[in-house]
Amino acid sequence: MQRLQTMVLVTAVACTLAAAHATASVDLSPKPGGVFLLKPGVFVTTGQTCEDPANAGIRWYDGKGIHGTATHACIATIVAKKGKRFTVDQSCVDTPAGEGPQRVERQTITIEDALTFVIGRGAKATRYRYCPTYELPAGLKGQ
Repeated sequence: MQRLQTMVLVTAVACTLAAAHATASVDLSPKPGGVFLLKPGVFVTTGQTCEDPANAGIRWYDGKGIHGTATHACIATIVAKKGKRFTVDQSCVDTPAGEGPQRVERQTITIEDALTFVIGRGAKATRYRYCPTYELPAGLKGQ
């Protein structure tokens, strides 16, 4: 009987210690939505890490459009939609920040899921995946 009580006590202590050290990751970032039903935030090309992405492989989605490091204030207007593939006219300010010329580019964007999209088609297609904020370098957090 005493051996059983000792085992129960040891198990209870082990569970208490494990629970004290366990951490939960709660996602407080915005939910998927906007024109493409993607999760707002930073996306990087497949094959890059979120911790140290090359500038050319970074895209931001804010619910209105997708922009890179050399553009901002992008607004995507849907021209056609077939399944998960969108043809859009995307209007962006053609500078990293501040005032600049407005450019419109027709793009094909395929939404694989709320965390993955592809710009382009065929051999010219580039796949992007979402990066959680905790994986981003300091310079990209909060953008």
